[in-house]
Amino acid sequence: MDLRLRGRRLYAAVGVLALLMGGGVWAGATSDAAPVVHREDRALAVPEKPGGTKTVRIDTSYFTAGSSTARRPAVLLAHGFGGSKNEVRPQAERLARDGYAVLTWSARGFGDSTGHIGLNDPDREVADVSRLVDWLAKRPEVRLDKAGDPRVGIAGASYGGAVALLAAGHDPRIDALAPQITYWNLADALFPHGVFKKLWSGIFFTTGSAGDPTAAPGRVPASSGGCGRFAADLCAMYERVAVDGKPDAAARALLEKRSPSAVGDRIEAPTLIMQGQTDSLFTLDQADAMERALRRNGAPVSVDWIAGGHDGGDRETARLTDRTRAWFDRYLKGDKGADTGPAFRVSRSGGVDSTNGSLQLRGASGPAYPGLTHDPLRIQLTGPEQRFTSPPGASPPAISAVPGVGALGTLSTLGTGGLAVDFPGQYARFDSAPLTAPVHLTGAPRTTVTVRSTSRDAVLFAKLYDVAPDGTKQVLPAQLVTPYRISGADRGVRVELRLPAVDHDFAAGHRMRLVLAATDLGYASSAEPATYTVAAAGGGALTVPTDARVRAAAPPLPAWTWLLPSAAAVLAAALLLTARRRATAPAPDPSLAAVPLVIDGLSKKYAGASDRYAVRDLSFRVETGQVLGLLGPNGAGKTTTLRMLMGLIRPDEGEIRVFGHGIRPGAPVLSRVGAFVEGAGFLPHLSGRANLDLYWRATGRPAADAHAEEALAIAGLGTALDRAVRTYSQGMRQRLALAQAMLGLPDLLILDEPTNGLDPPQIREMREVMIRYAAAGRTVIVSSHLLSEVEQSCTHLVVMDRGRLVRSGPVAEITGAQDSVLVGVADPGALTEAVVEKVRALPGVLAAVRADDGLLVRLDDAAATPRLLAGLLRLDLPVHRVGPHRRLEDAFLTLIGGDR
Repeated sequence: MDLRLRGRRLYAAVGVLALLMGGGVWAGATSDAAPVVHREDRALAVPEKPGGTKTVRIDTSYFTAGSSTARRPAVLLAHGFGGSKNEVRPQAERLARDGYAVLTWSARGFGDSTGHIGLNDPDREVADVSRLVDWLAKRPEVRLDKAGDPRVGIAGASYGGAVALLAAGHDPRIDALAPQITYWNLADALFPHGVFKKLWSGIFFTTGSAGDPTAAPGRVPASSGGCGRFAADLCAMYERVAVDGKPDAAARALLEKRSPSAVGDRIEAPTLIMQGQTDSLFTLDQADAMERALRRNGAPVSVDWIAGGHDGGDRETARLTDRTRAWFDRYLKGDKGADTGPAFRVSRSGGVDSTNGSLQLRGASGPAYPGLTHDPLRIQLTGPEQRFTSPPGASPPAISAVPGVGALGTLSTLGTGGLAVDFPGQYARFDSAPLTAPVHLTGAPRTTVTVRSTSRDAVLFAKLYDVAPDGTKQVLPAQLVTPYRISGADRGVRVELRLPAVDHDFAAGHRMRLVLAATDLGYASSAEPATYTVAAAGGGALTVPTDARVRAAAPPLPAWTWLLPSAAAVLAAALLLTARRRATAPAPDPSLAAVPLVIDGLSKKYAGASDRYAVRDLSFRVETGQVLGLLGPNGAGKTTTLRMLMGLIRPDEGEIRVFGHGIRPGAPVLSRVGAFVEGAGFLPHLSGRANLDLYWRATGRPAADAHAEEALAIAGLGTALDRAVRTYSQGMRQRLALAQAMLGLPDLLILDEPTNGLDPPQIREMREVMIRYAAAGRTVIVSSHLLSEVEQSCTHLVVMDRGRLVRSGPVAEITGAQDSVLVGVADPGALTEAVVEKVRALPGVLAAVRADDGLLVRLDDAAATPRLLAGLLRLDLPVHRVGPHRRLEDAFLTLIGGDR
């Protein structure tokens, strides 16, 4: 039904719908004490070029939270190429809550900003950043170092990271930098060693060619050369290079002028460099050049090699967000206790999580950045002089990194191969002997070869493979190659090759294989056929950089190797350290003796977090027979709350009472609590029954108190209990762990993600176990991300966000409250980000979140529904229904304010 009505029909429809809807919609209440982020959107007019009269519009958003009078440091957040200010909004809101004034903007040619893309032209995009700094200097909320000079840092990824560096080189008011996966010299990135990176360049320029923001709809002026939003000089440069297949001096000069390297000697702000390992666009070489230049300037610098990059993989967003905030805390807030992390860190594979098959990461760190040539080993390569061809048209090409699927290279650390193809007759190879000991490569290996060609120039692609002992499998670390254009190859030349910079572990018994290929899919090879002759030079040595100071934390041992002795040690320490504290613990409250759990005013702040709480003023109550779901996004404080509940850490404020007794480490009442957190470790050669018996004996309690048969009956393991645990499926292991937690039939059972790694039938069985256990007059608290399971198994909910209580109560009450509505639209494409923003600005609207079925809107009062409908119709939205929606998933999203 189309509700685009006019006049009396409009008001009649509004009235009828309001009466029909009544109030049967659920609430999205938030904690009154939660910090509210204020956003101010405005468009700034800036000169199109220096000294010009024309202007362009820069679309900005300004975020603050807390006191409107307190001055605070400012942060500028820049977006990546092809994006807009909207992509950094979640980070902006978080930084605002952390005590910063945050300004985001859409760069020229992106989002709602006008103008042409100049690839961070110093006279345009970079000058725009200085104007944003000018604007911040006039805000009463922003801390000033002096008049006109705000305390300000800049963070951004890729395109945004480069403008951060450039701005610091042009404007000395920038106080701290946190660029990610970005470039130092764009000419070197797109034209490495004189070879055109055609695939990435094509994607780059096509992304910016969707249209000209100053042209009439559907039209691109001839002056743009068909490059849409790009400036004419960039368009002409790209078309020239793409046709020729190789860069010229003018192209290099144009890109170098717009690169941070052009002002590298002027950047003195403390800089956190975060560069991707699976990144064939902006490689680790770019970060290395950046670090060396900034270090020469005396700037504090830390380097972090992350797992992912432009080719894909894990971008480690949450970790990098935390590290960026700590960096700004140190260099903008002046918090000398802020943990800014090691001088050098690299993410390495920690294997595969056996519960869900995901790739695990662990960090290795060193006291100083090692560079790309540190402490090299000499590995001998052997192989005769070899001849191969570059085919006509460079087809078929070898395959290494392919944008979007390069993340397959992360599998190299697991020895499972990846996507790498070399065609016979198009390459030469040189192998090492089997390695007698493991070698961990950290940096860029080097070797020397002689090259002779039937053409004047030769184009070669150098790569280093990790070859398995039987030779049947070879892995190309991170899928990376280094291209070389070798001039004068027709006369024969000697060339020193620097191979891709990677972090990779070569196991003992494996070989290193140097491959020189004539073609590669990602680059422009010579279209003319040629024959190349290559031989090893310099004794055939490959220098492989290493750094023994870069050490990874040891992978965790199986839980059974430390659980029992550690439990005994922790118990003894707890008895010694808390004996005096227990004497002063609050007296039991008889009125709460039958109440499983009461949490009152609970707060916890970890060391180093000067103004950030993991849990803040948390209060709720759990009654007997309830199955309580503890919900919240990552970082909500759920795990910290559970750890305090189990007596593992002490709260800073507030108290926890279990059956009326205050919780302290070693509190006797904890014997009435059973916990299942992140699974349990078992001796694989013993049966399930023997494992449970061993665990219970370690507690020192009488065997009769275990009630093992009752716990096992609830867990439902049946005859499998007498089989060796190594024969168990994942679901059976989970149920055995649950039985272990239920030994002694604790009155309060705490389960953290009990369905991890289970298939749907196993999840259903786990749900029934929890329901049966609570039905026997006990209480279950479960923390889970599976909202559909929580909705089916839990009777009550506690929703947390950023350490605070958002909502608590029965599931039915939370999913059936009164102040949110679901707006269905006939055309989901009409719900653009711009339209959603307009809805959020309507009177009475507290939040609006896109959902699969339309738009979820939270109102300040259920009576505001008619006003909302009138506003939606004024926006010409094709609304076809407005009414309640009772899914827990949507209620949860509305409660926490949308996607995270």
